[in-house]
Amino acid sequence: MSKKVVLLGPYPPPYGGVSVYVGALFEHLKSRGLRLWTYGDEEVRGPGVSFMKDKRREIVPLLLREGRGARVADCTHFLLEYPSALVPVWVILKRLLGFGWVKIVHDGSLPTRHARFGAARRALFRMAAGSVDEFVVTSRELARWLREEVGVRRPVTLVESLLPVPYLDAEGPLPPETEAALEGFMRRVKRVCSIGVFIPEYGFLDAARAVERLRRETGEDIALVLLDGGFASDAAYREEVLRGREWVTVLRNVAHPDVFRILRRCDAFVRGFGLESYGLSRVEAVWAGLPVVATRAGETRGMLVYDFGDVDALASQLRLALSGTRARETEAWAETYRREAEANLAAITSKLFDG
Repeated sequence: MSKKVVLLGPYPPPYGGVSVYVGALFEHLKSRGLRLWTYGDEEVRGPGVSFMKDKRREIVPLLLREGRGARVADCTHFLLEYPSALVPVWVILKRLLGFGWVKIVHDGSLPTRHARFGAARRALFRMAAGSVDEFVVTSRELARWLREEVGVRRPVTLVESLLPVPYLDAEGPLPPETEAALEGFMRRVKRVCSIGVFIPEYGFLDAARAVERLRRETGEDIALVLLDGGFASDAAYREEVLRGREWVTVLRNVAHPDVFRILRRCDAFVRGFGLESYGLSRVEAVWAGLPVVATRAGETRGMLVYDFGDVDALASQLRLALSGTRARETEAWAETYRREAEANLAAITSKLFDG
């Protein structure tokens, strides 16, 4: 086993699921000597941290300086999920420097997208997959796909991405600019939250249409807050979501601790992503005590589910979520997820340091 264990991946902001996972895992394991090679919108500093302002230009020099004999746990997207021209360079350096490659695969859309890869990207994917020493996946479907359809020969281990959140119950005010942005939202009778980005796959438009329908049918003043992760955007889609809906509030790149403070001010949560691998935000909403309405993808236990794109079903399930009848069930599932998060942390720690 290598004495040097490196976690490679994005760090928030932006606050996508993978960057939140990387941040949480590093916080839990830095006392064990875990090193962090990372990138993001804001520079990260600290013992054992190497921050790359331009990851594609800086990762090769970083590997040459510090990669020899390391065990690299890779949460990036550009070496497998969206394979780039860096793949051949990475593979050659792996052989020269003798570092181990543990690929942690979060992206539930990969099997669907892989079927549409062109010849060049498919070749890069095969090269990358054939050079991985071990795979860690966050869903059973990804494990099945890698083993049965891709035919990888290296070990594939399922460790779901849910980890304990040390600041889950943190009290205190939100930043003044966030409080100001939420002022109108907080005056509404009922409040719904959804997390994602403004591209069609994340279902913000479906959430807005469902809330709009309930406002019309019930006569209740229901509002929607959209927490925009900021890592992707479609301007035309964003305009369509917001057009004529003054009861929709948008907050961008909310710090992860503040997400829980916002969730605790809401009455229900919608997660509309259609290609979920696990779905951290839906479980975090359960931890915050909210009934969750979610697509039939990723984690769904204890949640009200619907098929992606079915606004009728989403509106029906959201009506039930807002009825106030799910508190006891939500509390029970919150405790279950807490136990599973601790088990996931133990499993990924063992994989990184004892594997």
